[in-house]
Amino acid sequence: MASGLHGGAEVFYEDLVQALARRGVDQACVIRPYPMRAALLSAAGCRVSTMVFGGPLDLVTPFKLRRLAGIENPDVILGWMNRACRILPKGPWVNVGRLGGYYNLKYYRRCAHLICNTPDIADYVIREGRPANQVHYIPNFCPIAAGPPIDRASLDTPADAKVLLILARLHEAKGIDIALRALPSVPRAFLWIAGDGPLEARLKHLADELGVASRVRFLGWRDDRSALLRAADVCLVPSRHEPFGNVVVNAWAHDVPVVAGASQGPGFLITEGVDGLKVPVEDVPALAAAINGILNDPGLSRRLVEGGQARVAAEFSEAAVLGRYRQVLEAVTR
Repeated sequence: MASGLHGGAEVFYEDLVQALARRGVDQACVIRPYPMRAALLSAAGCRVSTMVFGGPLDLVTPFKLRRLAGIENPDVILGWMNRACRILPKGPWVNVGRLGGYYNLKYYRRCAHLICNTPDIADYVIREGRPANQVHYIPNFCPIAAGPPIDRASLDTPADAKVLLILARLHEAKGIDIALRALPSVPRAFLWIAGDGPLEARLKHLADELGVASRVRFLGWRDDRSALLRAADVCLVPSRHEPFGNVVVNAWAHDVPVVAGASQGPGFLITEGVDGLKVPVEDVPALAAAINGILNDPGLSRRLVEGGQARVAAEFSEAAVLGRYRQVLEAVTR
């Protein structure tokens, strides 16, 4: 994986590698030089190599990657998104690319098979010309860390407040400004925003302008998502664009009701009124109404939680997703 340090796709890469390692899959991981990620994957029992993964003028990384592949002689090389897949070395192994979005397929010419984390992305790849027997749908799962909910007092939040939680990069696509604009209409709630990114200053200024800054907590990037989710009353995914929506599955796995903008991923994942509530993208009044609907109706909240639990058990559990990865990777090597 040649991606950055933070992000949902990066977190799921770490989760998947660790889960496969727990099941005895022998893995060598190649990542950019982030010491914390290297230590995490090494602790899981993986051999970790770090490479620069620069731009087109980086000739060293492709050479080192080819040399390492010759030493490891793997059955499969799994490339994680564009930057890694475009330089996968050719050899007696099978190159497999994993997509988490509607990417330009020129980066995947070296891949014999592609794994997509939503059916719609898989359909897109087939429409772009890849044979259907080379395209495989496997969703993401969410691991559940042990431990209690985070102490609300540690985040300067009253014990009796209703907590809305966003787990996202501070990026335009994530629609955090939409949630801030809805907050004045949800007067009982505090909003926790766990993530970092280029819009932090702008979002803090918006919270001041809206008069809700006293009820908003910018938490930065967090590694304790399970503790945060256990303390939340509603999980928000107000994204303008979201190919999958790991946070939806995360909320389901932690028994938290979800309100999401009906972008691609949440629109696919959520069955309206059964395991979550969907609102039109960028519709501030609809978002506020959905949040208030859950906060004011414990029965609705309970039904949505139960619906999410059923979805995780049927489709998005760690065991189900890992079984599918094992099945696909073993099949492509045959």
